[in-house]
Amino acid sequence: MAEKIERSMSELYADDPERADAVVFGRETGVNRRGFLGGAGLAAMGAAVGGTIPFSQNMPAGLIPAALAQAPSAAPSAAAPAAPKGPQYLNFPGKDAKLVVLGDKPLVAETPAELLDDATTPIGKFYIRNNGQIPEENKTPDKWEFAIDGEVNKPFKLTLGELKSKYKPQTMRFVLECGGNGRSGFTPPARGNQWTNGGAGCAEWTGVRLADVLKTAGVKSSGIYTAHYAADLHLSGDASKPTLSRGVRIAKAMDPNSMIVWAMNGEPLPNIHGGPVRLIYPGWAGSASQKWLTKITIRDKEHDGPGMTEFSYRTTIKPMIPGSKGDPKNMKILESMPVRSIITNPGNGAKLAAGTREVALRGAAWAGDNIVEAVDISVDYGSSWKPAKITPPKNRYDWQRWTASAKLPSDGYYEVWVRATDSRGNRQPHITGNWNPQGYGGNAMHRIAVLVG
Repeated sequence: MAEKIERSMSELYADDPERADAVVFGRETGVNRRGFLGGAGLAAMGAAVGGTIPFSQNMPAGLIPAALAQAPSAAPSAAAPAAPKGPQYLNFPGKDAKLVVLGDKPLVAETPAELLDDATTPIGKFYIRNNGQIPEENKTPDKWEFAIDGEVNKPFKLTLGELKSKYKPQTMRFVLECGGNGRSGFTPPARGNQWTNGGAGCAEWTGVRLADVLKTAGVKSSGIYTAHYAADLHLSGDASKPTLSRGVRIAKAMDPNSMIVWAMNGEPLPNIHGGPVRLIYPGWAGSASQKWLTKITIRDKEHDGPGMTEFSYRTTIKPMIPGSKGDPKNMKILESMPVRSIITNPGNGAKLAAGTREVALRGAAWAGDNIVEAVDISVDYGSSWKPAKITPPKNRYDWQRWTASAKLPSDGYYEVWVRATDSRGNRQPHITGNWNPQGYGGNAMHRIAVLVG
C-alpha cells in the first residue's frame, strides 16, 4: 500500500521525483528505470488514471499524469493522494459559470481551455483580471473624459464621444493575455494568482489608433515612455494611491495596432473589462492595457508607477536559483509575451467510447510580437510528434487556430501534448523554466488526459 502523503503531489515530485513515484504508486525504491513504472507501480498508476497506459514505457520519471495534476476534484484512492479542494467557480452577471475564480480581492478568474474553442472569444468566456476595486458602471459613456499630457506640445482632454467623432475607427481581433498566465507551472510556486493557461482570450476590439491621438498632442523628442492611469480604486480604499500604473516604450505606443478601444465583440466595452474606454497593447502583458482609462502621460524616462518596479511584471536577465530572493537589478520588464499553444477540444479528462482509434484535436496558438510558425502534437509522451494544420490569423496579433488528428493504438489512458514554435525559433518547453519571484513568462506545453473505453 502507498505511504501516507503529507504534502501535495506537486511538492513531493518537486523534491524527489523518483521517491515520489515510490510513495504515490508503490514502486520499490532503488530500481533504475529509463522509462516509467513496472509491475505493481504501473498497475497502481493505471488504477489512478482509470485505464491501462499504452505508452507507459515513454512516460518520464517523475511526471505527474495530467489526469491527476489537472483534476483537483477527483476522488482520492489508495494509490493517489487525497484530492485538494476543488475549483471555485465564478458567479458574475454575463459570465460563464465555468470560469474558475483565482482570487476575490481583487476579483480574478480564468477560463478553462475547453471554453476557448471559439475563433473569437465570447465576452461571457473572457477571463477577468483586476488589481483594485471595480468601479461602478458609467451610465453616460460618451461623456467619459481622459487626458493626454506630459512630454507633449499640446496637452488636452478628450471625451469618448469626441474620440469616436474625431478619429478613424478600426476593428481588430487581438489576443489579450495576463502577464502571469502559466504561473502555476513554476516550481517552487511563484507569488500571485496561479493561472494555468486560462488568462488569455481573443476578442474583436473596436477603437482608434493610439498613435493618431498622440499625434494630435504632438509627442516631444524627449518623450520616450507612456504612463497610464485609471479610475479603479486602490484595494485599501485610499483614492490617492494608483491601483496600477504601467506604461510602454513610445515605439509600442505608436504602433498602429496599439489602440484606445470602446467596444468588444461589437458591444459597448463591458465595465468588468474596462469600459467605457481602455487601452489595448496586443502581444504584451495585459497589465499594460489599462482599463477605465483616465490619463496617458508621456514621460522622459521609463515609467516607475505601481507595477513597474522591483519584480513586478519583470523576468530575469540571467537565470536565478528557483525560490531565492532575487536581485531587482537582474530583472527586465516583461513586454512581448512568450509563445503558447492550448488544446481546446477535447477537454482535459475527456472519455471516449471503447474502440475509438482516432481523435480529432483543435486548439489555438499565439506568440506575443512574433508569429506562430509550427504547432506539433504528441500522444506518446513526446517520443514522436506530428505537425498540426495552422489557420492564418485574421490580422496581426490574432491567435492562430490549429487542427490535428491523433491515432490511438488501443483503449486506455492517453495524454495529448501540444507545443508551438514561433518565428524566432522559440519553442514551448516541457516544463516551466526561467523561474522569477512573481512567476512571469511560464509557457510550458499544454497537455490533457483522454481515456478511451
